[in-house]
Amino acid sequence: MKIAVYSAQPYDRRFLDEARAPGVEAVYFSDRLELDTVPLAQGCSAVCVFVNDRLDAPVLEALHAMGVRAVLLRCAGFNNVDLKAAERLKLFVARVPAYAPEAVAEHALALVMTLNRRTHRAYARVREGNFALDGLLGMTLHGKTVGIVGAGQIGAAAARIFHGMGCKVLVSDPAPTPQLQGVAERSDLDALLAQSDVVSLHCPLLDATRHMIDTASLARMKRGAMLVNTSRGGLIDTAAVIEALKSGQLGALAIDVYEQESTLFFQDHSSDIITDDVFQRLMTFPNVLVTGHQGFFTIEAMREIAAVTFANLACFLQGSPCANALLTPG
Repeated sequence: MKIAVYSAQPYDRRFLDEARAPGVEAVYFSDRLELDTVPLAQGCSAVCVFVNDRLDAPVLEALHAMGVRAVLLRCAGFNNVDLKAAERLKLFVARVPAYAPEAVAEHALALVMTLNRRTHRAYARVREGNFALDGLLGMTLHGKTVGIVGAGQIGAAAARIFHGMGCKVLVSDPAPTPQLQGVAERSDLDALLAQSDVVSLHCPLLDATRHMIDTASLARMKRGAMLVNTSRGGLIDTAAVIEALKSGQLGALAIDVYEQESTLFFQDHSSDIITDDVFQRLMTFPNVLVTGHQGFFTIEAMREIAAVTFANLACFLQGSPCANALLTPG
């Protein structure tokens, strides 16, 4: 069995090779999967892909024509997969629905703490011998209201973390949240936005959630509040956020994801000219903190991603039921 692994970084190779079963050959490519890179999967029965790989109908059709019959997502999100096309082609599609949810939740906290207390700026100052405190004033999070939008495993972990810090936690989610009884209060989205000092997004990217943070929702937010996104970049209308930052309606922004990240993240562009004007505009704000989609990046999460990915492959090979399958050919 031969599998083509796209968007593969050295750390992907390390953990996937640790989990790879005998008889499975993995061929690694740093290239993202798109129509031009489909031929790299020649001779493979499966492809293993990540969040910024493209799996639209033309790509899936080209893969199928080459003999690929399984798509293994080493991530939870699947908004980059045309599931209707995959179903028509009778492809097996499986994901890793939950991997160390605390890793992403802890990163959301790290972003909040860093941006609130300006520790990134303090670090740079002190290394230059500047110990002045001007410009480093933050707020005490204890007693503040934190709104969690999306109460899946990651959102629930974030709610527990902020509750443990003495924050009042509001949660907006269409599904019931019995696991958060005594930790968070349920709220509709409008009330959550109006009351929260910090709003943290933990939603999948769907048609219903795309640009859920737009001009109208930003206007409903408490003036000067902080917005955090560790889920998917498309949840935020970046142009609207920039306007809210300029007016002061939005007090601070911390993001680990970006709507146009596929051409930027996971690569070293330190010697390149970044031509994305929207991203460059974001980087001019002193109250904006950006990390490059590293919320998931812990040893525990990487091991779980690799193990579940190959467990999904084993289900495909054996024709056995797969709890993580999005599509199973009949």
